[in-house]
Amino acid sequence: MVTPAQPTRIGVLGTHSTGKTTLLKRIEMELRAEGITVTRTRRLGKRAAAADLPKMQHHTAQSTEWIIAQGIADEIAAAAQGAEAVLLDRAAHDALAYFHAALEYRGEAPPPRRERERLLTLATTQLPKYDLLLATVLDESMPADTSHDYDPRYRQLVDQHVHRLLDSDDIPHLRVHSDPDSQAHTIDVASKLCLQVALV
Repeated sequence: MVTPAQPTRIGVLGTHSTGKTTLLKRIEMELRAEGITVTRTRRLGKRAAAADLPKMQHHTAQSTEWIIAQGIADEIAAAAQGAEAVLLDRAAHDALAYFHAALEYRGEAPPPRRERERLLTLATTQLPKYDLLLATVLDESMPADTSHDYDPRYRQLVDQHVHRLLDSDDIPHLRVHSDPDSQAHTIDVASKLCLQVALV
């Protein structure tokens, strides 16, 4: 019996309105143009809202756990579809950054150590599965999505916590800035990675 090849997994995380979804769409278009089959996870935030879970600066340990667990389920389902590349909108550590930022925003103490470690362990289970992890960087000269009521301070805190989490745990990742050169470089790196794997 032949074991099916595992897809190349590319995850993205970062604070809101930093172009995560747009970046993945551009990567998807590039991969499809190269003949690579692609599937993409999406709408995790909207599903959390539909489940009436607290979001943004109101995040709790419970809502964070739901988002991480649902994101993992989405990743497993997407990988099972047989595509050569899976693009993951909001990699697991994204939810941790939003949670830590929410606690700091509200001036609350971190949860007990055991709870923090449990959430971190849950998110960390996914790290070995990512072939490439992209972290968008907040550019405050770029306007936030005006269709949402984003708090600028919370947006900054999420950005800080995303990069602090990745750096403190030495998690390999590629920082993605809003300028065209950084965007083009990121798309090129993702495309070449998927093409190399597809040729193996």
